[in-house]
Amino acid sequence: MKFIVRHGCLLVLLSALSACSPVITTHGQQPDPDALAEIEPGTSSQRDVETALGTPSTRGVFRENVWYYMSERTEKTAFFEPELIERKIVAVVFDGQGVVEDIVTYTENDKQDVELVSRVTPTAGNELSIIQQLFGNVGRFANQ
Repeated sequence: MKFIVRHGCLLVLLSALSACSPVITTHGQQPDPDALAEIEPGTSSQRDVETALGTPSTRGVFRENVWYYMSERTEKTAFFEPELIERKIVAVVFDGQGVVEDIVTYTENDKQDVELVSRVTPTAGNELSIIQQLFGNVGRFANQ
């Protein structure tokens, strides 16, 4: 009986400890460093980049000749919030002829905080009370 209790307690303790082991999650598309090294500015084309790295995570909105490859690795332990391990964005810039002009890598250290503006856009019209809204249409429509 002591054998079963002792091993049962040990099993519960090991289960509890294994539940607290961190889980590492990868999101996005991290380009292979060797494939990225093969891309040469001035000579590689869009087709070469797509063959080496795959299709991009997204393309530039304001500059359509920029391809972005984004990835993020997080670590989560039990019920705690995920903790960022690494965030990387590789931007491949093309010139007008579709040839690689530059390759830029951004990390978490390159981020910039954006200050939000909390202004309210004024609208034309009247502000109605709840009563005016409820009874505003009474009598407005005739039975037809």
